[in-house]
Amino acid sequence: MPIPLRGPGSHEEPAEMYRAMRRKHGPVAPILLDGDVPAWLVIGYRELHQVTGDPSLFSRDSELWNQWDNVPEDWPLRPVINRKQPSILYTVGERHRRRAAMLSNAMDGVDPSVLRADSERFADALIDTFCGKGEADLVNEYAMLLPVRVLAHIYGWSDDEGMALVTSMTDMINAGERAFEGQKHLYTSSHELVAERKAEPADDVVSRMLAERGEFTDEEIVQDLMILMSAGHQPTADWIGTSLHLMLTDARFAASLFGGRSSIVEAMNEVLWEQTPTQNMPGRYATRDTHLGGRQIKAGDLLILGIQGANSDPQVRTDGSALTGGNNAHFSFSHGEHRCPFPAQEISEVIARTGIEVVLDRLPDIDLSVPAESLKRRESPWLRGLTELPVRFSPTPALGGGDA
Repeated sequence: MPIPLRGPGSHEEPAEMYRAMRRKHGPVAPILLDGDVPAWLVIGYRELHQVTGDPSLFSRDSELWNQWDNVPEDWPLRPVINRKQPSILYTVGERHRRRAAMLSNAMDGVDPSVLRADSERFADALIDTFCGKGEADLVNEYAMLLPVRVLAHIYGWSDDEGMALVTSMTDMINAGERAFEGQKHLYTSSHELVAERKAEPADDVVSRMLAERGEFTDEEIVQDLMILMSAGHQPTADWIGTSLHLMLTDARFAASLFGGRSSIVEAMNEVLWEQTPTQNMPGRYATRDTHLGGRQIKAGDLLILGIQGANSDPQVRTDGSALTGGNNAHFSFSHGEHRCPFPAQEISEVIARTGIEVVLDRLPDIDLSVPAESLKRRESPWLRGLTELPVRFSPTPALGGGDA
């Protein structure tokens, strides 16, 4: 029997769900998406490597899906599993390679020192809002606000416009009843920014995208901007929150709280292996009948990339230990042609690491203010992150470096 991807335990204890799937079905498990729509979840490391590395057999072209006739127009997953969406996610072949190069070049123009300074500035401004109280929720008052503010700034939005995007992107990615409203607001904001930068270019990512766009239309630029924002903000926010949680609850990373900065990198890398923000990702579509992981895959079948399942595959994790330090062979940024562009990975890492360092510098005696076992995870089949992270600390004065 297929296993529902969204259900009891799927967000609180997904590791157990993946183990149960593996025991029952092997590396490729039959699942049900919202509305009992069938798909496959690829949780084998080698199988996921094969799927993401063979675009001729496992395409990103969503037009190939054999279930479109069974999916209603108001299906809540349409914002993340779409049809005829003109974004880079659904572009294939040489056109995708040209488009990926355009986006990479645009993001590569971000000065790392300026990015870090912006990240510090926004982080300090956010901490100024609660540092005098001696308590805070580091998810909702900090991690969920920092990446979008930095990204909005480097892409070309004003700070106020960036703040307004937080709720819309969260609603869209969570794929709940507010998903369409969130998608509409992000689209409108992206469309307005592209129009503004066409009329008046500036030193930002959107202006560089427009300068190098070649044959790509305004609508395609808008769609790609939406992807950059949604894929950049929420996973980075969850990376910050989960890393801070790990440092506050795991004795191996206690040095981070007392100035041991090398363990910050280790904690961040462990999160990507053990609790990666992007748990599952749609998707690939079989271009013909084939076999994968002992399963018969039909032409047009949808395969969901089970990133966390693959990261924890016992076939490649034979000793059961965490792979930290310099081992980056995880799937947290995907793999193959549709892998997250390297400049985007660097931007995410700079924002996340800077955000964590500023917290530890500003709040040196920080500690959880609730039992660790009481913390909850957000209900999403795609992204894994805490709903809150309440902490206490000695009140400290605000720096006053800017408005939050």
